[in-house]
Amino acid sequence: MGAHKRLVYPDREHERASRVRCRAGIEQEIDIPLWDEGEDPMAEIDGHTIIARALKTQGVEHMFGVVGIPVTGIAMAAQRQGINYVGMRHEMPATYAAQAVSYLGGRLGAALAVSGPGVLNAVGAYSNAWSNRWPMLLLGGSYEQAGHLGGFFQEADQLTPLLPFSKFAARVERIERLPIYIAEAVKKSLHGVPGPSYLDLPGDIIAGKVDEDLVQWAPRVPDPKRVQSDPADVEAAIAALKTAEQPLIIFGKGVAASRAEQEMRAFVEKTGIPYLAMPMAKGIIPDDHDQSAAAARSFVLQNADLVFLVGARLNWMLHFGLPPRFRPDVRVVQLDFNPEEIGVNVPTEVGMIGDARATLGQLLDVLDREGWQFPQDSEWLQTVRVEAKQNAESVQAMMQEETSPLGYYRALRSINEVLPQDAIFVSEGASTMDISRTVIDQFLPRTRLDAGSFGSMGLGHGFAIGAAAANPGKRVICLQGDGAFGFAGTECEVAVRYNLPITWIVFNNGGIGGHKAELFEGAHKPVGGMSLEARYDIMMQGLGGAAFNANNSEELDAALKQALAIDGPSLINVPLDPEAKRKPQKFAWLTTTR
Repeated sequence: MGAHKRLVYPDREHERASRVRCRAGIEQEIDIPLWDEGEDPMAEIDGHTIIARALKTQGVEHMFGVVGIPVTGIAMAAQRQGINYVGMRHEMPATYAAQAVSYLGGRLGAALAVSGPGVLNAVGAYSNAWSNRWPMLLLGGSYEQAGHLGGFFQEADQLTPLLPFSKFAARVERIERLPIYIAEAVKKSLHGVPGPSYLDLPGDIIAGKVDEDLVQWAPRVPDPKRVQSDPADVEAAIAALKTAEQPLIIFGKGVAASRAEQEMRAFVEKTGIPYLAMPMAKGIIPDDHDQSAAAARSFVLQNADLVFLVGARLNWMLHFGLPPRFRPDVRVVQLDFNPEEIGVNVPTEVGMIGDARATLGQLLDVLDREGWQFPQDSEWLQTVRVEAKQNAESVQAMMQEETSPLGYYRALRSINEVLPQDAIFVSEGASTMDISRTVIDQFLPRTRLDAGSFGSMGLGHGFAIGAAAANPGKRVICLQGDGAFGFAGTECEVAVRYNLPITWIVFNNGGIGGHKAELFEGAHKPVGGMSLEARYDIMMQGLGGAAFNANNSEELDAALKQALAIDGPSLINVPLDPEAKRKPQKFAWLTTTR
């Protein structure tokens, strides 16, 4: 039986009952399967199949997980329904993969975990979706209902550790209501402030059977509406911008999630105001745009008298909007779909509450009507350009250094020179990630994934696999420090098994922060130290993927050329100078008066 078939009712009583069960008030046919013509309407259906059909109805196209008691049947049923199931090596990267699919694909990815330790393995990655405001669905097997307090296999309270990070979390109590629970979890995850949802699935519910005509099928949850901001607030925002002498636009991944890249670029260009893109917002406007102030980041943050904040938060990533990184008298105009984000840490002069794409459209209408643009001959713009040019030139020398082992900037230069513009770039690992933000150019929206708001570690493998699964045939680059790679390195086997075009690049500088070989000789090893001699390429080779080792720029250039020509997975091990550091910073990365 397919996932999408016309409902066939043997009589009017079955039609009436099915409509009532689907949702009160729905008086039209819905695309939910009950049975095929010629099929016995009283046939039994098991929990695995109900779950898979309900997920397919709700638009779940990709599921990542680790199977075992009691969830193996769910994965098999999902495959029968046409859902792409990717078998992972650990629940943590499976959960990261599911949320990456949600962010990149625009609907909802799902993760599957076995009971007890399996679900608990997913908690850290699940909380990352909560922090980033990303929807996803986690399905966790659980001990049977009859086993409560009896010491059943892997019996544990799995709801409590997930509740603080959940939009919705519940334990299913009846097999026929599975579609209702799944629809509710999807609705809560997608609507309002997005976030992850969890369903606790007892083994006897999953494996149980029920007459199919008793199943309470639920229709597909609609996509969230694009809500406009109050027109008065929109007018006030433009009026405030007109009074600024040194304005700055800052936009974040909320703009990418809203698919508002065209509107954001049009707004930036119409106003003529310099902008900063937050890390995962890189590419919403191409990084080589002449209004980008990325190379003058510290200068514009410290000197802007008005900041227009779009789909970003004044949290630690923006130094809370406070001195010394910002002016004490900085004015803030803010656009966010979540009213709870308005005025956090710094009072907001004008707050617009609405969808980024819809509200930017409103702002563009006002600009079209009034024909206003920030003066392009202003001292502010000229100073920003000079500062950006000087900072860019100061990095050029580091990008030209030919050493063996390599430094960060020279190695990143090689990557940037050959990176396909439409490739999805995943990066994690302290300096590896931070410096790559300033060297690797993004030209398209939603092509960069990194540690995000939660500063998570161990997400690279899951993000890369999720990105590859959701974008068949597209090249994915996963750049990681050696510490980051170690969290889930065996997931490379998953890429080999599914022949995913992911190229891992591992910067090995001896662990967290970099450590020279002689530091490992004493009895007390560096607390963040890791082996400089580790050959992650040989590990990849053992797992079945293409592997390269690059000790200098010539070897790295050659390895990149070969790796990017391979349809499947590859890994380049890059020994890095343990003493290589980033360009000196004017402020510490967490500088604040608090």
